Amino acid sequence: MKATLLTAIRFVALIILYFVCFATVSGALLAPNAGPSDAGEASGALAALLTVSVLNSAVLAYVIIRSRWAGWKLILTIFFVLYGVTTVLPQIETAFFLTRLPPGMLPRLFLAGAIIAALVSPLAVLILGKRKPERGNDDAKDESHPRLNMPLGQWAGKLCLIVILYVIIYFSFGYFIAWQSAAVRAYYGGRDPGSFLSQLSSVMGEMPLLFPLQVVRAILWAAIAVPVIRMMKGRWWEAGLAVSLLFGVLATSLLLLPNPLMPRAVRMAHLLETATSNFLFGWLIVVVLCWPLRSERALARQKD
Repeated sequence: MKATLLTAIRFVALIILYFVCFATVSGALLAPNAGPSDAGEASGALAALLTVSVLNSAVLAYVIIRSRWAGWKLILTIFFVLYGVTTVLPQIETAFFLTRLPPGMLPRLFLAGAIIAALVSPLAVLILGKRKPERGNDDAKDESHPRLNMPLGQWAGKLCLIVILYVIIYFSFGYFIAWQSAAVRAYYGGRDPGSFLSQLSSVMGEMPLLFPLQVVRAILWAAIAVPVIRMMKGRWWEAGLAVSLLFGVLATSLLLLPNPLMPRAVRMAHLLETATSNFLFGWLIVVVLCWPLRSERALARQKD
């Protein structure tokens, strides 16, 4: 009971920390010239930010508590993951699709994300009691943990498969979920040609750089997943759950927040599209990289 109560207190403290950091940094760097037009919009924005804070804090708490790592190693990993999934990967697409951003907005988005990640990462690790390795946790000290140990050629083959899977998932979910919304098509000034292959052909003709961009993003997603897979305790599926939640929640939850650049209907369509596709892709990355799916006990025997 005492341990459960302590964990609950730490979780609430993490939610407050995330809320305050996000609100303060975003207010300082990203606040629009005109605030919400009425009290209803303001309360809606506040509720959305609280929801984002709860969701993201829950995912971070799970990943940090179940990590074999601690201290600065864990702090730097959480910063790398948090900044990557909440800022770098989403804002790469912002830069590609939204070419009429207010002057200086894109650099401020990257700066705000870096500051939030730099504040949240060390404080979250401290709040959740991971400043030092747990007593008797030999894995935390073992740098030669066998998970993901494989030859370079195998790495290359699996990375190619991950890229192919991501491109398929990205364009199929984009068409069958987001592009079916009339609001999304109107927002981007496009139309539904009637089939997935026709839409793919249209995209290749109008935006040929979108395909290599998604190849780069797939590699970046995989790079973010690797340290998470290495540091998670338990069986492979716990790493799969951690990566899926990081990709499916942290990378998409900000779409819940109102912003002057994207109407609500468009945000909700993209939220459904990206949350489902990222969650699935997170699982597939872990399955591909950890295949064959052996238990940690078997991996330990292999190392010995």
